[in-house]
Amino acid sequence: MYFCDEHRGITRYYEILKSSVCEKYQLRQMEYDILMFLYNNPQHNTAADIVRYRKSTKSHVSMSLKVLEEKGLIERRIDKDNKKRVEIYILDSADDIIKDGIRVQKQFAKDMFNGLTDDEIALCKQIFKKICNNAEACIKAANNKVPAEK
Repeated sequence: MYFCDEHRGITRYYEILKSSVCEKYQLRQMEYDILMFLYNNPQHNTAADIVRYRKSTKSHVSMSLKVLEEKGLIERRIDKDNKKRVEIYILDSADDIIKDGIRVQKQFAKDMFNGLTDDEIALCKQIFKKICNNAEACIKAANNKVPAEK
């Protein structure tokens, strides 16, 4: 279980870095994560996308989106071609948060790849992508299993 234990340190360090942004702008980490996800992935701008790609619960995403909307940081718009699709857009009022978030993300990457060559960084990314794909395949297989009848 080495990998499971070790990745927590990486995650914890990122949480420490982003906590300064969260405190500065009075955001919960989920709200910050959603803003940065929307910024980094503008093609995935629905609540369902956030749930799917961030592996978050619908209720947490829904609550966070409501808070972000109330704070005037995002806007939801109904897609003119598909009335059932509600897209989420970051408003200009979130610019300072996004700038600080980008700074935190760059610092995190710099610190995590400290001392690695470009080739080592590329190899890390390649291996990590394979590990993530394996995890996704395992999750999909586990979700498709039918429980045994009693």
